[in-house]
Amino acid sequence: MSQAEFTDWLEKHPEVESVQAALFDLNGVMRGKRLPVSDIAKVLKGGVRMPLSAAGVDIWGEDIADSEMVFESGDADGICEYTGRGLLPVSWTKKPTLLLPLWLAQNDGTPFEGDPRRALAAVLQRFREKKLTPVVATELEFYLLDVSGDRPVPPLSPVSGRRLASDEVLSLDELEHFEGFLNDVYAACQAQNIPADAAISENGAGQFEINMTHTNDPLKTADDAILFKRLVRGVARKHGFGATFMSKPYGNRAGSGFHIHFSLLDEAGNNVLDDGSEQGSPMLLNAVAGLLATMAELTLTFAPHINSFRRLMPGSHAPTAIGWGYENRTAAIRIPAGPTKARRIEHRVAGADANPYLVMASVLGGALYGIEKQLEPAPPITGDAYAQDLEHLPQSWAGAIEAFDQGELAGEVYPDQLRSMFTGCKRQELAKFRRHISGFEYATYLETV
Repeated sequence: MSQAEFTDWLEKHPEVESVQAALFDLNGVMRGKRLPVSDIAKVLKGGVRMPLSAAGVDIWGEDIADSEMVFESGDADGICEYTGRGLLPVSWTKKPTLLLPLWLAQNDGTPFEGDPRRALAAVLQRFREKKLTPVVATELEFYLLDVSGDRPVPPLSPVSGRRLASDEVLSLDELEHFEGFLNDVYAACQAQNIPADAAISENGAGQFEINMTHTNDPLKTADDAILFKRLVRGVARKHGFGATFMSKPYGNRAGSGFHIHFSLLDEAGNNVLDDGSEQGSPMLLNAVAGLLATMAELTLTFAPHINSFRRLMPGSHAPTAIGWGYENRTAAIRIPAGPTKARRIEHRVAGADANPYLVMASVLGGALYGIEKQLEPAPPITGDAYAQDLEHLPQSWAGAIEAFDQGELAGEVYPDQLRSMFTGCKRQELAKFRRHISGFEYATYLETV
């Protein structure tokens, strides 16, 4: 969008006085500045600068203690380039404002490889070189919460005034009870050009899933997902709720996932995963094999937090092992049924807490690795994946960090700089959690052992 188009829009919306110029760090957290709208031209021309290290701060926004990005390099600034996303009105704040998404570049104008959006862009460039276009869609789950107490609990129904207590999957009543919230979510999505599609009431009390329609622009799809998360939290606050994309906010209720569906088109627009058979094309099998081969080393991008591993438990409708199958929701990789022309792959590992740029880069990058190497997958599983003898995903946060840092295949998808920054960030977070003693531990051990 040009400066003239921004100017025209602002003239029609004089109530907007500020703009949020922001990038997303490796945790998917927005970092940036609030500026007066008169500075829009400066933002569009790359006149905003931020430390390159801002892309790799920990979940609390603190610098990584031993990172070369900070003290060794003098904590240098980078150029914040406008991504070209267009106008993103923010309507849930007290005064309406605009969001301008940015991504980082070095001072010489080259992309900064520690920016997660750049990582996805690099993977997509490799697809373009092969004259293939990924068509992607996402399914993103979240919980509405009552956050008035010390611990989150399911919200009160705006209709009945009663607290939600049951796990009513696909409940139309629950959708109707929260109609006002959902209407505002859809309106905000429309204003930000986020293609929100079906909404369903999920397995947990106050849990919802909103799907995004298929697009042939995975970078925009990842933008949509990360912007959607912030939008939902903002609209929820406006309605007096909290909203969370934690993987497992309740120990005894369903976790929240982030599923990716994708197919691949050639230059003529043909789906190369389809060969008219129920099995799918050889390229589909190559892609599945690549996803399986890289899954363990890339688990950190699908489960990046300590809470993420509470979701990845047997029998929880979240995958714990490396396997695939046709129309099998217990498997990590599912090939949905339906018309063969719509043949696609569903990746079911990531939690809703993951960074969409990294999830998309890992999924598409893993599939591309299998295609390039012409890998063949193990036979598809049938029945309960939890009951079968399959290789497990890393079973701890520490194990996932080590696998991402040391794995050779992770280097097929991500540059060394991003891997170093992300593992440094995660190791610092892990160390802090290890020093924190929970109330449950005190209640269990303090006067017992």
